[in-house]
Amino acid sequence: MNKRLDYISWDEYFMGVALLSARRSKDPHTQVGACIVNEKNKIVGAGYNGLPIGCDDDQFPWDKKGDFLQTKYPYVCHAELNAILNNIGMDLRGCKIYTALFPCNECTKAIIQSGIQEVIFLSDKYEGTESAMASRKMLDGAGIRYRKVEARMDNLVLSFKASDV
Repeated sequence: MNKRLDYISWDEYFMGVALLSARRSKDPHTQVGACIVNEKNKIVGAGYNGLPIGCDDDQFPWDKKGDFLQTKYPYVCHAELNAILNNIGMDLRGCKIYTALFPCNECTKAIIQSGIQEVIFLSDKYEGTESAMASRKMLDGAGIRYRKVEARMDNLVLSFKASDV
């Protein structure tokens, strides 16, 4: 018997972990996840967009518009920053980060400072914005590779039924 040929690639696997992590986000508008992988294809960090530890999700706003302090923006940590902060305590130099959304300029600063060497993203919905342009300029300046993930599939269904295992 030959091995299965329909297994997922490393990129699909790690982007899948990022997308699964995004499902932990309480944000009603945008759910983003990130997964950091070392050069041996071992996961060393994961995160999603959400409030800092200790901040009650029910006590802070989730609005996108309005007075700045009444929106989510001053409070929410992005997935990439959370993945960096949630890493297993190792040096991230040489690692890759998989993220559902191309990183903003603030997360790009953290990515560069942490030593991550490649950014793999799924969506670039803010392409052309000043934040995305600043991110690209910094990544280029720091010599960090970035690319859109190339998946062979459009979706993958997970089942929590024991009978499906």
